[in-house]
Amino acid sequence: MTAERQIRFWLIGLVVFLLSVFVLRSVLLPFVAGMAIAYFLDPVCDKLEDVGLSRMLATTVVTIAFLLILIIALVLLVPALIGQIADLIESLPKLVEAVRGQMSKLLLMIEDRVDPTSVASLKDAFGDSLKSVTAWLSRFAGSLIDGGVAFANLVSLLVITPVVTFYLLRDWDRIVAKVDSWLPRPQLETIRRLAKEVDETLAGFIRGQGTVCLVLGGFYAVGLSLSGLNFGLVLGMVAGLLSFIPFVGSIIGLILSVGLAFFQFDSWGPIALVAGVFFAGQILEGNILTPKLVGEKIGLHPVWVIFGLLAGGALFGFVGMLLALPVAAVIGVGVRFALSEYMDSRYYYGINHPREFSDEDSQEKLPE
Repeated sequence: MTAERQIRFWLIGLVVFLLSVFVLRSVLLPFVAGMAIAYFLDPVCDKLEDVGLSRMLATTVVTIAFLLILIIALVLLVPALIGQIADLIESLPKLVEAVRGQMSKLLLMIEDRVDPTSVASLKDAFGDSLKSVTAWLSRFAGSLIDGGVAFANLVSLLVITPVVTFYLLRDWDRIVAKVDSWLPRPQLETIRRLAKEVDETLAGFIRGQGTVCLVLGGFYAVGLSLSGLNFGLVLGMVAGLLSFIPFVGSIIGLILSVGLAFFQFDSWGPIALVAGVFFAGQILEGNILTPKLVGEKIGLHPVWVIFGLLAGGALFGFVGMLLALPVAAVIGVGVRFALSEYMDSRYYYGINHPREFSDEDSQEKLPE
């Protein structure tokens, strides 16, 4: 088979895969989630196997332990989260009115310095923007109910995902070996090397950044609650989870928390304390958590991560966001490999490729 036919074959396979994901995206969530959890827990099973447990026993122990930890966390956190979310929804009209009041004061201050026509335009623009934001929030909540958190999907996620996780975790090594046997033999070593780079990239980012998010979520939730901020538990957990997207979680959490503190407290001290929680979280993340848990050589630039998550979400919804990071890692490794091949070819050096020189000539002609 020629190289052109091989490339055509793999391109057709890629197109079929993307079409399959697009068509089946509504039912893929528990399977993709189970695969992600199995990938996350596989090193733990490997450690237990090294101790002497069989793969079946290691998988059973790890799955049960993971479910117990998840259930305990849900039992402890969900009632408080639900209560704070209900209070937040109930308080939204008051918050909106408070925002209107503050904006009215600001407009009154502006009226003394700006002509009446510009003030009227500003009022109209503010009213239209508030209506647009309200309509967008309503559509977003409706889309969550219709497409993401419907009862049937939630049940399938809670019931099917643990089953998928268990079987994938049990057969992980055999699945990897089977896929390895399907690889084209001439490019076997190259593909294995690239796959190892992808695995190291994903392991460094997903496992490390996932742990960072959990630690930050707990830190923000406890810190905001101790500072006396209403709904601090909800805002802290949301900020921690959004920290999976570099810089987004801390920025959104800071804006929402400080904005809420501005309307809740009458003095600047508590507001500064709320802001200090996020600055302390950034110091903790930047100096301790990320260097220790993620590392600096994961090969995924923050801008590339943000683009991948947004593109995956826009194309395939929440399933696309789960698949975005593996795809981004594969593309990143592929691009680096293509660049290394290009910089070692005649297209980079010109007609006199270094491999065509003798050792002595290559030492003289190669750039330093």
